[in-house]
Amino acid sequence: MDIKNIKTLADLKKAEYVSKSIKQEIRDNLIKKIRNKEETFPGILGYEDSVIPDVERALLSRHNILFLGLRGQAKTRMARQMIDLLDEYIPIVAGSEVNDDPFTPLSKYAKDLIETLGDNAPIEWLHKSERYGEKLATPDVSVADLIGDIDPIKAANLKLSYADERVIHYGIIPRSNRGIFVINELPDLQARIQVSLFNILEEGDLQIRGFKLRLPLDIMFVFTANPEDYTNRGAIVTPLKDRIESQILTHYPASIETALQITEQESDVHEDQAKKVKVSDLVKRLIEQVSFEARGSEYVDKKSGVSARLTIAAYENAISAAERRAIINKEKETQVWISDLTGIIPSITGKIELVYEGE
Repeated sequence: MDIKNIKTLADLKKAEYVSKSIKQEIRDNLIKKIRNKEETFPGILGYEDSVIPDVERALLSRHNILFLGLRGQAKTRMARQMIDLLDEYIPIVAGSEVNDDPFTPLSKYAKDLIETLGDNAPIEWLHKSERYGEKLATPDVSVADLIGDIDPIKAANLKLSYADERVIHYGIIPRSNRGIFVINELPDLQARIQVSLFNILEEGDLQIRGFKLRLPLDIMFVFTANPEDYTNRGAIVTPLKDRIESQILTHYPASIETALQITEQESDVHEDQAKKVKVSDLVKRLIEQVSFEARGSEYVDKKSGVSARLTIAAYENAISAAERRAIINKEKETQVWISDLTGIIPSITGKIELVYEGE
């Protein structure tokens, strides 16, 4: 189907385009990937027998997902990779703020446009990269940010009454209709804001000021949370947890080998550094062992966790320490010495929280 030639509702009908819900779309594309033995989450290491199968089962079940795990466990990264399970393009009513499906429009704007122009209503094509919304939950996030509010400026410009649906300024969730919407650090969201998500997850109702809207939004929700947040900063309210169908526990690498692969893949080593500084397998393993020892230590706060970012930053610092020494001594090539490992201390101090006696 050549989308360049499909510019109106009539063209879309002629092409016999069939609309799907986003969860069905993700399910169909995931089934294809599994059948073709393609990697569903490339670059995610150490989760092949644990987290990834859980995520695949949740997506096949058309579930909203909560990733629950300590920091640096690739929760957000996995959510972002779900874009690759979407169709390349989908049609929307041209000019729609909420990505209206031309066959089942939701907003008053799209309904009025189709009613006025009929089959001549203009169609736009939305790329999968534009169908992803993400919000970091902070205590100052409001219902207006997420759901929407009345826009007095729009009402004045269009000379509309506040009772007219067209004066609504939609929040980030309605604007993510027919897409993936991620809320990071969900417990940081105030309880009253979490409550505003109940109806959207269950029935698709939007509560905006005096309006009782019934917009069956088509959204794949992904939430991330850190277990420490349950006690330290906030909590996920129980009825909201009940409405999120699949809760998936993430974890740190189980073996040094997996941890080495992750560090190798994620570290940002400049080309000049790679040519000048060699790193032995022993040094790489010593750096990884720092994280493993910290995770097992009684002096390190278990609830806080020891992120994979620690070893990535430490590896980069070890190479830079050797490079600095080579520059000072006017050496063209060198390797990371054991004495260079003192240079990784700044990578550790900010990433490990200690448990103090008496606390």
